[in-house]
Amino acid sequence: MREIQAIQANDTAIRRAEKIMPGGVSSPVRAFRGVKGNPAFIVKGEGAHIYDIEGKTYIDYVMSFGPLILGHAHPSVTLRLVKQILKGTSYGAPTLHEIELAEHIIEAHPATDWIRFVNSGTEAVMSAIRLARGVTGRDRIVKFDGCYHGHADSLLVKAGSGLATFGIASSAGVPERVARDTSVLPLGDLDAFKQLMDERGEEIAAVIIEGIPANMGLFPQERQFMKELERITRKVGALFILDEVITGFRVGEGGASQYYELSPDLVTFGKVIGGGLPIGAYGGKKEYMEHVAPLGSVYQAGTLSGNPLAIIGGIATLETIKEEPNFYTKLQKRTGRFVGQIEEVFQKYSLPIQTKSIASLFWLVLQPNSAKNPAEIRKSAVKRYANLHFELMKEGIYAPPSAYEVWFLSIAHSDEILELTLRKLERAIENYSVREE
Repeated sequence: MREIQAIQANDTAIRRAEKIMPGGVSSPVRAFRGVKGNPAFIVKGEGAHIYDIEGKTYIDYVMSFGPLILGHAHPSVTLRLVKQILKGTSYGAPTLHEIELAEHIIEAHPATDWIRFVNSGTEAVMSAIRLARGVTGRDRIVKFDGCYHGHADSLLVKAGSGLATFGIASSAGVPERVARDTSVLPLGDLDAFKQLMDERGEEIAAVIIEGIPANMGLFPQERQFMKELERITRKVGALFILDEVITGFRVGEGGASQYYELSPDLVTFGKVIGGGLPIGAYGGKKEYMEHVAPLGSVYQAGTLSGNPLAIIGGIATLETIKEEPNFYTKLQKRTGRFVGQIEEVFQKYSLPIQTKSIASLFWLVLQPNSAKNPAEIRKSAVKRYANLHFELMKEGIYAPPSAYEVWFLSIAHSDEILELTLRKLERAIENYSVREE
């Protein structure tokens, strides 16, 4: 990192940030409150690596929490972004590139007829919910415990006791009357879902679920469960919304829709479709999307929606994926092999671990028994992860800063990099094991 002219102390940067920003960060998990130690302030990313202001190198397994499936600063993306920057960064007007990216997405998701671009996954979900309410004339939304759909008011709710509760706000500032319009169900509980739909189906505007729940651990659902959600939702006249912000173009070209063989009414996208730049999109069947302004009465707008830089980043990423033969198959095999090797390291030291992986996502839960839902993640596992994370950072492995977050691989994580990671993991575990005693 010779190009860093002024090396700064990381703790100095933290103190400086904390004086002017809540927790010193722009998003809560970055504060490292769920793990021991302090966040690293990053100045550069390249391939599978990131570099902090002290000049330290890390092998990155966060990858901006999912978007960077090609790795940091991939030439096919950065070169096209530079060319676009020289032409301008925002127009507030339509561009041909929007059409091109929309066509890429629609080609991969046959159930999606029309697309509208926005600026984040949260905005995409918020807009899809509004559209569902506008189309159906109903207010109630159904979500599942542990699924995260961004920080829109109506989705920042948690489950209470009982079969299906009225939403209780899990964030200050969310009005009770807003939270009440969201019902939360246990993840994977088809009987609970059927009962709610029998009792209150006529009130429900939409049912929303993550393609693969991956924000409170990693919990792929049974295909039959997902297909029943879709079928019963339509039966009561509600819209089925599949949140593909993480899974879209991450678990395969057709995302979770293809994985589960679903045909959702509305789909939300983000992350990979921007190639590392801020973006979101929602789309679906024409009969619903034609209710969106200017054609219909459901209003949604954005100054930077369809921003040319984000659109170009997405096009370059998706085109690069298509040009690489068997891109997803290679990445999935590499991920699966790597996760198996991680298990072997933990077993060598007689430490508890359960893993889950799908495509290029994986999750480590440091307990002897598998967790089927977020409620089964033990406090001891969270503590173990925090201790391990501290040692991993010292070894130069940038792991997710929460026991509940998933790890992401990119095509830049070569076999050599993964082998080096395993050696670093062993050293981290040796220190971690001593501290655990």
